[in-house]
Amino acid sequence: MPVKVETYDRVEEAARALSASRSARFLGGGTLVMRAVNAGDQSFDTIIRLRDPDFRTIRMQGDGLVIGAGVTMAALVANRDAAFLAPVARVIGGPAIRNMATVGGNLFASGNYGDLAVALLALGATVQLAGSGSRSMPIDEFLRDRERHATSLVQSVTVPRPRDPAAFRFTKVSRVKPKGVSLMSIAALLPQSGGRVQGARVAYGAMGPTPLRAIAVERALEGQALDAAAIDRAAALAVEGIAPPTDALASSWYRAEVAGVHLKRLLAGERR
Repeated sequence: MPVKVETYDRVEEAARALSASRSARFLGGGTLVMRAVNAGDQSFDTIIRLRDPDFRTIRMQGDGLVIGAGVTMAALVANRDAAFLAPVARVIGGPAIRNMATVGGNLFASGNYGDLAVALLALGATVQLAGSGSRSMPIDEFLRDRERHATSLVQSVTVPRPRDPAAFRFTKVSRVKPKGVSLMSIAALLPQSGGRVQGARVAYGAMGPTPLRAIAVERALEGQALDAAAIDRAAALAVEGIAPPTDALASSWYRAEVAGVHLKRLLAGERR
């Protein structure tokens, strides 16, 4: 089946075209859509492209950062204001992938590939949708209902910048270094006040159909000094309420067994 390409100059135009057709797909960087094209996916016959420069910009807004959905991982690494996200973007694929893969596309990536989405979830980002249903929503809500947004165009994400860079931590667990697919990824935001954690957010990737928060871990850390005893209690609850998947990389049992180990290392500030 032939695939036609439609190119638009403005976000609003592309959003209208995407929402008007169930057989259209949006092309950001191409790491998801072009794979589907090459595999002969027959579920769509139209590719929508966007030339709007605002779609690929990063700008400061108050205490946060507004990142266009078309910004690539390579652009994140190169942007000084987004330095806190650079360690995450840097471990997504090799140089060729980082020059293509976009922030918006990563929100829709399958569990083993959505490392940036995991970090954005831990940071409490907000997702902006374009078009007639233009609205912003917490990333938690967006990821929970991700399938419903398949015909929506993500315009940007707004990310609060950690006041203390050391409060944000990320680790990626993979069998192939440095650019292998994630067996598991963990991101944590651990702001402290008076020596105690206030507002903990901990997120996992590849531990469910979409990135998810480790609520039991967050509760164990909240209001606690980040000492060895608190870290041990949190690690013991690493998979409380979570049913890790089994896939080609690891079994559910294995993920459940090692999650606490990697979480403990992350909370203790150990580098891997």
